[in-house]
Amino acid sequence: MAGAWLAATALALPGAADEPALRGYVVDGDAIAASLTGMQGDAARGRALVLDRANTCILCHSGPFPEAKFQGDLAPSLNGAGSRWSEGQLRLRLVDASRLNPATIMPSYYRLEGLVNVGKAFRGKPILSAPQIEDMVAYLVTLRE
Repeated sequence: MAGAWLAATALALPGAADEPALRGYVVDGDAIAASLTGMQGDAARGRALVLDRANTCILCHSGPFPEAKFQGDLAPSLNGAGSRWSEGQLRLRLVDASRLNPATIMPSYYRLEGLVNVGKAFRGKPILSAPQIEDMVAYLVTLRE
């Protein structure tokens, strides 16, 4: 596949029994077409993750979340995200947004290599697991204008 890039590692994730290692994925252009888990995520769980301030989404992004106070304005609104980007494009943005924009302030949620200034709590493990990434993708594709 022209332009494809395979990313994989065998590093163990401390305390993540359901996620023993980062799963391999193929970046093709501006997307990761295949699910990281081989399954569709759960949109309800994805919405909860987007709204969880610990994951930082709404610290930078705003969106159709009337119950969430103090939404961010540093990054594009998530309104219409499912209309603007495909499932694969959303997946790559969550996995490693820096592949699309090296100057982005968005964290790489599913990457371990080449990171700097990583907090102790996140060293050697991704911010989000593969199932969490898939849940968020499942939710974000539902956001249509």
